[in-house]
Amino acid sequence: MSYSITELNQSNQDAFVAVLGSVFENTPSIAAQAWEQRPFADVNDLHQKMVAVVQKLSTADQLALICAHPDLGSRVKMAEASVKEQAGVGLDRLSPDEYERFQQLNQSYREKFGFPFIIAVKNHTRESILAAFEQRLLNAQFVELQQALAEIAAISRFRLLDLIG
Repeated sequence: MSYSITELNQSNQDAFVAVLGSVFENTPSIAAQAWEQRPFADVNDLHQKMVAVVQKLSTADQLALICAHPDLGSRVKMAEASVKEQAGVGLDRLSPDEYERFQQLNQSYREKFGFPFIIAVKNHTRESILAAFEQRLLNAQFVELQQALAEIAAISRFRLLDLIG
């Protein structure tokens, strides 16, 4: 279902959170805090205000948001939006060798950084995701934390565009 900015601006907090609570990987508190900043001029304004909420979170809460995301190519239960996004680049149809490669990279990444690898898969192919994994494993912890938050912002933008007409 598609919603308009006018509808969202006029909605009560519960309705707003019901619509947008999953935009940041099922972290509805971000939508709840953004609701307080209504009215939104357009989807870009809404997105900027939601991202600003994330930027103001404590490091522990930012890490919790990052950790709410699933490993790429995994076969675990995940949010509906994540399922669709990963399927869009074929991560639900990996060959046994590809699956093993993704699992190895996920494990190496988690061991180094303590959180899952985050990437806005709509911007990528399987090959470019694997290349990004390899490159980003070379990053420092702080750099990768900031990169993960930037990727989450990109993911949330795609999700908002899917929800708002």
